[in-house]
Amino acid sequence: MKHTFAALLTVVALAPAGAWAGAEEGKAIAAAVCAACHGADGNSVAPIFPNLAGQTQRYIYLQLKDYKEGRRQNELMSPQATNLTKQQMNDLGYWFASQKAKSTGFKADSAKVVEGKKVADNALCPMCHLGGFSGQNEVPRVAGQHYDYILKQLMDFKYKRRTNDAGNMQSVVRTLFDEDLERLAQYAANLD
Repeated sequence: MKHTFAALLTVVALAPAGAWAGAEEGKAIAAAVCAACHGADGNSVAPIFPNLAGQTQRYIYLQLKDYKEGRRQNELMSPQATNLTKQQMNDLGYWFASQKAKSTGFKADSAKVVEGKKVADNALCPMCHLGGFSGQNEVPRVAGQHYDYILKQLMDFKYKRRTNDAGNMQSVVRTLFDEDLERLAQYAANLD
């Protein structure tokens, strides 16, 4: 019990100032603005909308900022982000980061998963996304994301419809065949 309490104190001490309050504020914003597409807890049931639960706070904040400032375009997200303040974007990040990602129920093709892992390893995906595609800081968690969403983002990077990556993703995917991207999406969607 003493060790558990000490661990809890460490977590609280290391949490960014305002993170706990921010998560509560983010919860209210998510319920009002985000829930229809992403679910109130960030677990989307529609494969075209990404799961935000368990995503890093920093990544969510930066994507909302990019939508607001026009570096990332989407007919649904861009108008939603336009009215958010910097604090609200941070609060949403804290809320979704504090939620647990749930399984999408995706049934992967096992042969494509094996090939997708080879694509990931050859393209050095774990260097940025980490092993298991768990993400870090500005790099998103892709593990267990909706297959349709992953594939669309990969294709958007490849064909320069999405460019808010400082060229990192574009440089990786431009040399891959579309079939490789499909296999990579199968692999990532299959991960926990």
